[in-house]
Amino acid sequence: MAAVGGGGRGKSGGKKGEESLAYRAWRQYLLQLQQHPLRTKMITAGCLAGISDSVAQKLSGFQKIEKRRLLLKMLFGFAYGGPFGHFWHKVLDYIFKGKKDNKTIAKKVLLEQLTSSPLNNILFLSYYGYVVERRPLNEVKNRVKKQYPSVQLSAWMGNISQPSRKDYVFEAGIDNQVCKVGHVVVLLSVVVTGIH
Repeated sequence: MAAVGGGGRGKSGGKKGEESLAYRAWRQYLLQLQQHPLRTKMITAGCLAGISDSVAQKLSGFQKIEKRRLLLKMLFGFAYGGPFGHFWHKVLDYIFKGKKDNKTIAKKVLLEQLTSSPLNNILFLSYYGYVVERRPLNEVKNRVKKQYPSVQLSAWMGNISQPSRKDYVFEAGIDNQVCKVGHVVVLLSVVVTGIH
């Protein structure tokens, strides 16, 4: 990773040493990412899962945030998403011998979308149905079998429109959240793969 901070971007136009709060926070984040990559990625994934779910709940018309659901999704991001992403990128770096050119980045993203994306979507749908919604295991299995193909296809095709079926991902008001989060994950994968 390049040196933390970069050459002058994000600094205010004032005296030398004056930096915006956002710039200082970003520098601290990058420093933590260098010094404690796994921990930082775990916390980041948990926070992003929480923000994503809060927004999804509000957009779905929830009057009050369901705290249990929010915390369980944050736990999923913290305990699975962060560590998985961290070690998956190490595997990709090993496979592609640390190359960082645009062609290699495209290959990494393609490999990720064909391997870990399906796994992550199946695991998330299963976790959501069984842990968050507390559905019986047989019902979760049947719903994942039925709904996984369209969720994965939507994640690959970039369909960010609302689905026509109300029970698209489960009847929890998250509608197309997996797909929308998938788009963010793909975009972040390109960025992270490029700077990793």
